[in-house]
Amino acid sequence: MSITKDSGIALNGGRRPLLEVRDLTMRYTTRAGEVSAVDSVSFSVERGQALGLVGESGCGKSSIAITLLNLLPENASIVEGEILIDGIDIAPMSEEEMLEYRWARVSMVFQAAMNSLDPVYRVGDQIVEALEHHVESAREESLERVRELYDLVSLDHSFIPRYPHEYSGGMKQRAIIAMALACEPDLIIADEPTTALDVIVQDHILREMKKVQRELDMGMIYISHDMAVIAEVSDVVGVMYAGKIVEFGDAQGTFEDPIHPYTRALMSAFPSVTGEKHELATLGGEPPNLLDPPSGCRFHPRCPYATDECFTQEPPIVRRGERWAACWNPPE
Repeated sequence: MSITKDSGIALNGGRRPLLEVRDLTMRYTTRAGEVSAVDSVSFSVERGQALGLVGESGCGKSSIAITLLNLLPENASIVEGEILIDGIDIAPMSEEEMLEYRWARVSMVFQAAMNSLDPVYRVGDQIVEALEHHVESAREESLERVRELYDLVSLDHSFIPRYPHEYSGGMKQRAIIAMALACEPDLIIADEPTTALDVIVQDHILREMKKVQRELDMGMIYISHDMAVIAEVSDVVGVMYAGKIVEFGDAQGTFEDPIHPYTRALMSAFPSVTGEKHELATLGGEPPNLLDPPSGCRFHPRCPYATDECFTQEPPIVRRGERWAACWNPPE
């Protein structure tokens, strides 16, 4: 039931990243003007690696997700940049070509995923439909694959022939994750998949996703505004602000020693049950209107370290080991 895939070996003999995003810009055209929801974004994801994208609502996290799948609404378009999967640029692909990539190579657990199931079809049949489109197999083989998937996400086989309304919220979430895993994709994008669930169910599902991702050596992009969730599931972290990635690096280093003032502000507003007690800080102001974003560094209207260059010039890249941030005045 495996799908033939490129080996991922680069021409120079080294192993290329599973996903490379290069200078990606995506814009929405609205009545009020153009909005660059994703602005000159670059990052990569290795096989078996989990990337967490974190930031306030409206920073562009979900826009990156739908851009990577080329699931853009009519008023959105990729203006420039590349989205390379095993070295193949999918950004210019037609809808017909993308149908072969979605689910088979890249799948997604959507935000509010509990509403993603068709209420008039049995859940098992919906997963079988995805399998039959991408994998040539008899129905019984597809059903056996569904049973394997239900084992992976800790769902009882008796629920395979049931309708979505017969599932609890946590069970629907697991079923959606099973559907995303159905064709053994190379990359899964999970957009706030556990937001509507209680913390016990959320923790169990996150552990299951991480376990499956490691077992199958898949890449994963996990999108959330919840720093605790990102810390639990991510190997590397990208911090987004106003359509741009402002900090990127390994998760442990980012959380222990953030470089960018915005990342520090997010960390200061995050409660912890371990370590010394400290008063939670609030980040004043609001994210900018992307119809008319600030010049220079987009964070400067809210930044306590802002100086003259921050108001007028794009910030330089500051590196600490393998981590980097775009900032004129990174606090020590």
